Amino acid sequence: MEQKYEIRAVYLYNGSEYRCTGNACEHFSLEVEADQNHIKVAVVPKAEIEFREFKVIFPYDYSGDCRILPNGYQSWTDTREYRKTDRMSHIYPTGKKNVYTTSLKNVGDYTFVEYPRSHGIFHGFSYGYVRRESSYELIGSINESTGYTILYFNCPDETLTLRKDLEGVTIRDRYEALDVIFCRGSEQEAFDAYFAAMGIAKPRMHRQTGYTTWYNYYPNINEKIVADDMEALAQLEEQVDIFQIDDGYQTAVGDWLSIEKKKFPNGMKAVADTIHAKGLKAGIWLAPTSAQKDSTFVQEHPDWLIHYPDGSLVECGLNWGGFYSLDTDSTAVREHIRHFFDVILNEWGFDMVKLDFLYSVSIIPRNNKSRGQLMCECMDFLRECVGEKLILGCGVPLAPAFGKVDFCRTGADMGLNWGRSLYLYSTHREDVSTERNIYNTIFRRGLDGRAFVNDPDVILLRDYNIHMDASRRALIAKINTLFGNLIFISDNIGRYNADQMRLFQDALREHDQSVESAEFIDKKHVRVRYRRDGIRYELTFNVRTGKWHEEQI
Repeated sequence: MEQKYEIRAVYLYNGSEYRCTGNACEHFSLEVEADQNHIKVAVVPKAEIEFREFKVIFPYDYSGDCRILPNGYQSWTDTREYRKTDRMSHIYPTGKKNVYTTSLKNVGDYTFVEYPRSHGIFHGFSYGYVRRESSYELIGSINESTGYTILYFNCPDETLTLRKDLEGVTIRDRYEALDVIFCRGSEQEAFDAYFAAMGIAKPRMHRQTGYTTWYNYYPNINEKIVADDMEALAQLEEQVDIFQIDDGYQTAVGDWLSIEKKKFPNGMKAVADTIHAKGLKAGIWLAPTSAQKDSTFVQEHPDWLIHYPDGSLVECGLNWGGFYSLDTDSTAVREHIRHFFDVILNEWGFDMVKLDFLYSVSIIPRNNKSRGQLMCECMDFLRECVGEKLILGCGVPLAPAFGKVDFCRTGADMGLNWGRSLYLYSTHREDVSTERNIYNTIFRRGLDGRAFVNDPDVILLRDYNIHMDASRRALIAKINTLFGNLIFISDNIGRYNADQMRLFQDALREHDQSVESAEFIDKKHVRVRYRRDGIRYELTFNVRTGKWHEEQI
């Protein structure tokens, strides 16, 4: 049975703008395959055209108590279920200046997606779903290699719109514009059908545990800190799997082979060798497509960076005083990236790379490629560079990472306190936030074990250099171990008390557990029902305050 739909397009031909509705327009035709479960659209041009807008609109039933999940743009973008009367996270008027007049605008989708302030209108990337109790309809793109698919759920108008981001692409030959599947059933059935349609095999990795230097020391790391925290971990009867060095070992972001000699006088090969001697995999952080403004790389190779058409450099965010993105379409840049990966993985001997700020390559379309095509090609290239070693993706639009990374961050960075920063909360959706991290971890759970192994970030059990009480820290540990399968800490466990050590060792153990349901029961409270080691539990917590209660049911 064929679905009802309407195709709308705005395009340029020979310098003039045209609008059309339907399958045949003056300067192109469309090949459409459509039924209740699938729609596929290819553009067949009669001349060179460039789309300003390309979308397919369906009538959609949002009746009853349905819940809507629009998947956020990248790893850090907040992602949660909404009721149809809710208003989506948006940029507050007081925060717009801080986004649109700074490079924060390039961290998310703010330059190419409009944010309506109305209730009941939601947008997301690549996939999303509408849920009625335990019945799901997942709508998912099975091909983002030609451009991002943006899903608009408009409850007041009772429409579902699939918009393809084709900005910057001149179409000369047949072009596969849209390929979207509708998967219905239980949560497991819907997500299984979606990934089967994409042909993505289950991840080769399962559950891993580990340590990262970041959330205790941030960039202030050195050989002694690494040695002390590693030695504490070595005393465990049940060891972790991975010990990861985070940001701070290099002289600048972008200068990956230039090491801070005062911090690491023996170099990074010696660090990896020490980690291996303790029986652990060695991991290291880098942002392979980024370079901070004052790096040697930027001074020596400004022509290897991405520029706007007017010649100015594309700024990718505020970190490190501002940073730029490498043009991964450049042959010289690709050889440069291949070289530092070869040194890090083969000469130094690291087993896993955490690759961060990857969204930077697709901020603007270029070289007659859409943002989505650039991101997909970059992920293919990075997988080629890393080979069989492990990748932990972060700060990346998720669909281009499906099947390309072993682990992937699914939420924002964890904060050292629970409460939200009103400034950051009002300016962008990718801010450091324990609250947003927690509900992203819960509502992106369908990707775990299908797209990659979900990384919910870290559990923090220490009682120093942190601004959360023991109860909130215990809740983070509970959520991470229930909904994620890359379980990292960032503490020196040699300073744990007996209760902290008990919680940590429980987090290391793999339990027989499954989530039955998880949902907002009002604007502040989430209820999770799950089974663990044969016992059913109900967990309820306040996302704003971190107060929680759990009981057997």
